[in-house]
Amino acid sequence: MTCPNFSSNAIIITLLVGILITASVTDLRAHRISNRLTYSTMLFGLIFYSLTAGFFGFLQSLSGLFLGLALLIVFYLVGGMGAGDVKLMAAVGSLLGPQGVFAAFLGTALIGGIYALIILAAKGYLMDTMKRFVLMLKTFFMTKKFIYIPPPRPEKAPLLCYGVAISLGTLASVAYRMIL
Repeated sequence: MTCPNFSSNAIIITLLVGILITASVTDLRAHRISNRLTYSTMLFGLIFYSLTAGFFGFLQSLSGLFLGLALLIVFYLVGGMGAGDVKLMAAVGSLLGPQGVFAAFLGTALIGGIYALIILAAKGYLMDTMKRFVLMLKTFFMTKKFIYIPPPRPEKAPLLCYGVAISLGTLASVAYRMIL
């Protein structure tokens, strides 16, 4: 049996676009992504692929869900993002499967990095952050130990609505895969 075609199914693409727009808007407005949205998407993905591709489809959807969760859970655990962001990537995984969610993760990482640089620049933290980063790298290469260098002035970390980056990265990866 072949893998279900996760990225070209019109139902999945339409649903995914709606979910990602909703997640982005709520993340920008309220700085949270609804459990109702993420959990219902996960459930839909599992049921949809069970019905359309049988047990293999269920396993592919479940694998995508767990891979999406695994790719971002460390960032949540160290305080780099919210639980809603992690659950959104897991929901994306349930719809796109493991290959699709990995591609979405790569797109998200690229767009998220650019987004973070823009926010840092807009808040006036970019140069300080870059100098600290270079100094930490130099220290690491000289001592072979990672030593965190705190910012010279107390600063509140700029708030990133990472649901937007997940949405844009996912849509970019799906569009790219559809073109190929």
